[in-house]
Amino acid sequence: MSYTNTFVRVAEDCPAETGTPPMSCRTLPPAHVIAYELLSTHPYQYNHEELLYEVHVRHKQIPLDERVNRRDEIWNELFAKKHPCLRASLLPKKFGWGVHYNENGRIALFAKESPEYGRFVSGETEGVKLLNAMRNKRD
Repeated sequence: MSYTNTFVRVAEDCPAETGTPPMSCRTLPPAHVIAYELLSTHPYQYNHEELLYEVHVRHKQIPLDERVNRRDEIWNELFAKKHPCLRASLLPKKFGWGVHYNENGRIALFAKESPEYGRFVSGETEGVKLLNAMRNKRD
């Protein structure tokens, strides 16, 4: 699912007080670490589907030449099944990152303590729908 003009607030039960870069000691980083690296270094470059694709090919370590030659096949195979939106990502649930989808559905991250995050959640940014990230625990 892809949003436009939407801001996903940090989960109500997020343990992080500030936006914390996720890290992993694994040789192969988990999906949320790859997503963070892509979004933090290239804000508003990816829409949801493009982000999922990039995370997938990097996580599966698909070689660049194969990505080029089999892009449509890999894409169609990946999207043959549904994927959760970033409301379910560990970035807003655990690490303190708000997620903004601009008018074109392009995504950027904002740390919970940043002025930009504050402007989004206060409603100062006109026309932006506010959503909460999914909670970590059910009540």
